[in-house]
Amino acid sequence: MTEAIGRRERKKAQTRQALADAALELFLARGFDQVGVKEIADAADVSVTTLFKHFPSKEALVFDQEADIETALVDAVRGRPPGHTIVDALRKHILVDVAESPDDAFLRLIESTPALREYSRRMWMRHETALARAIAEESGAPEEDVACAALARFALASRELIAAHENPRRAAEEIFARLERGWRTE
Repeated sequence: MTEAIGRRERKKAQTRQALADAALELFLARGFDQVGVKEIADAADVSVTTLFKHFPSKEALVFDQEADIETALVDAVRGRPPGHTIVDALRKHILVDVAESPDDAFLRLIESTPALREYSRRMWMRHETALARAIAEESGAPEEDVACAALARFALASRELIAAHENPRRAAEEIFARLERGWRTE
């Protein structure tokens, strides 16, 4: 029985990956708005119904690794080295994420497509509650602490600014230094 479940899960993962790969290939070749979900399903040799069992929307096909984002954010806070602040851990995590972003063609696709830009922003912000709870837990604050929620929100929103900046490292250093010391300007 365990082997059958393992095989089934592998098959699901293969189908999901085939859909994501087919979608990205078509989107990069022709543009997001010029490709229909039926074309993607056909390219992956599945039905449109199957496509939507794996991805809730056409935009989600571009961001097939979304499930890993929340885990990585929480792990960055909880698994930070001794002596490193939460803010520093978030800065490092977001810098690595920006540095490991896919190639320029992928980024151009997202930036040139309003629906994908908005989906990307919303995708990151969906992890705000989990990140805020991890920050609260690690700092000894109550679970619903508003300051922890604010730090989570600002850190997540900063990713878009950092990624778009001509010097992402400098942008991250400036943003997270301000978060670390507060909003005082003296």
